[in-house]
Amino acid sequence: MALSYKTRRRLSLLILLVGMPLYIVVAVTLVNLLERPPFWLELIIYVLLGFLWILPFKAVFTGIGQVDPEAKKPDER
Repeated sequence: MALSYKTRRRLSLLILLVGMPLYIVVAVTLVNLLERPPFWLELIIYVLLGFLWILPFKAVFTGIGQVDPEAKKPDER
C-alpha cells in the first residue's frame, strides 16, 4: 500500500520530532553500556547507528522535499 504525499510528509515530521530524539537516547545508552570504548570505536559506532536509523524510513522520506505531485496546478480547477 503506497502512502500519499500528505501522509508521508506528516509521518516524516513525526519521525523527526519524536522518533529521532528517542533513537538518540537509545543509541547513547547503548554506547554507555560499553563502558566508554576508545574514541575511534565510539565514533564508528555513532556513525553506523546514525546511518542505520534511516534504512527503515527511506520510503517515507523519499520525495518529501519536492513539490506535492498530487497538488493541482494554479490554472487547473
